[in-house]
Amino acid sequence: MPTIRKSLVRIISLPLITLLPALAFAAEGEVDGANTAWILTATALVLFMTVPGLSLFYAGLVRSKNVLSILMQCFAITALISVIWLVMGYSIAFGPAENGFWGGLDKVFLNGVTRESVWGNIPEPLFVAFQMTFAIITPALIVGAFAERMKFSSMLLFSGLWSIFVYFPICHWVWAEHGWLFQMGLIDFAGGTVVHVTAGVAAVLTAVLLGKRHGFLTSPMMPHNLTMTITGAGMLWVGWYGFNAGSALAANGSAGMALLATHMSAAAGAMTWMSIEWIRHGKPSGLGAVTGMVAGLATITPASGSVGPAGAMVIGIMGGALCFFATNYLKHKIKIDDSLDVFPVHGVGGILGTLMAGIFVSQELGVFSGNGYAEGMTMGSQLGVQVIGILATGAYTAVVTYILIKLVAVLTSGIRVSDDEEQIGLDIADHDEKGYTM
Repeated sequence: MPTIRKSLVRIISLPLITLLPALAFAAEGEVDGANTAWILTATALVLFMTVPGLSLFYAGLVRSKNVLSILMQCFAITALISVIWLVMGYSIAFGPAENGFWGGLDKVFLNGVTRESVWGNIPEPLFVAFQMTFAIITPALIVGAFAERMKFSSMLLFSGLWSIFVYFPICHWVWAEHGWLFQMGLIDFAGGTVVHVTAGVAAVLTAVLLGKRHGFLTSPMMPHNLTMTITGAGMLWVGWYGFNAGSALAANGSAGMALLATHMSAAAGAMTWMSIEWIRHGKPSGLGAVTGMVAGLATITPASGSVGPAGAMVIGIMGGALCFFATNYLKHKIKIDDSLDVFPVHGVGGILGTLMAGIFVSQELGVFSGNGYAEGMTMGSQLGVQVIGILATGAYTAVVTYILIKLVAVLTSGIRVSDDEEQIGLDIADHDEKGYTM
């Protein structure tokens, strides 16, 4: 009987986990050693994306006088959000409250999370750690929008409050069993809305509210170390396997297909961006290649559990092309100093990928890797849900981010460094250190 019961559970749960990994219910059960081993690895990979991956990627793109400040911001966010996640974040995102908007406070300080508690068929402490790495990288992504001009104290306070009032609730909406977007059937396998839409919208709004860097569009602001950026990009590519394939919450075919789809989209995005540059400017650039790769990764993230490698390659091509346009034309047209292109790459990519997940999951297209649409859903109705998810998470993020920026500006006596400090560089102004002493 135990064998039959275990088989039935897997048969019933696998299609649901393939589409929406958060449906792995928190309940006492048998721990699967293979699944546990894979999620242990995936957790390390996702943390690797932030420190050192994203840190190096961003640090190479700024001017040398701000390199240490970017590394420090990503490192400090990793520490800060880890503590907040333990205190209240996990409870708000995945607490047991049967509420569509937040999980309640029953699990503050990880109350009830023990070495014996289980989430699906992995230890609950491991699920806590895995989801914590997603909570870490999301506010770290926003750093790229206000690079070289926000005070360190303001950055810390904003990142903490933003996680509490934006990321944790939206995580519950989309991935928790009782979340209202989860209940609607939103397809977001690994964070198209939860991570990329929220970070992208917060980034562009923050860039607008802080204003442009001195010399933006009038003086050269070239990346100071592309070697560092390309190294960080390689770490992001590898770490993203944990991000997407880990979201299957199992060591199975769904994880394998998500990993393959992730790789193909990244490769297609890189080739697309590089090819467009080659045609338009006569030479491909290293910066363009790695930015196209990140665009492909951001775009496939919500759909990585819904498409096969062929569909992922198409999505990567679309992501590379659209994000290239958003970065090279839209940003300069509207003159917003989103310093490291967070919205044009992550925001646009996340929106596109979330929409494509609702199309490419169709069995008729022949590029899906799951079980097609849920019962009663059609491409039209699924797209409607995807649009609602994008608009709801984007609008909520915009409103709350605006309020938090204004609040933080008051609490820290101004959110932006002085003109003199910006000229000197944040390495000296905020940390009294230099990234380079040669």
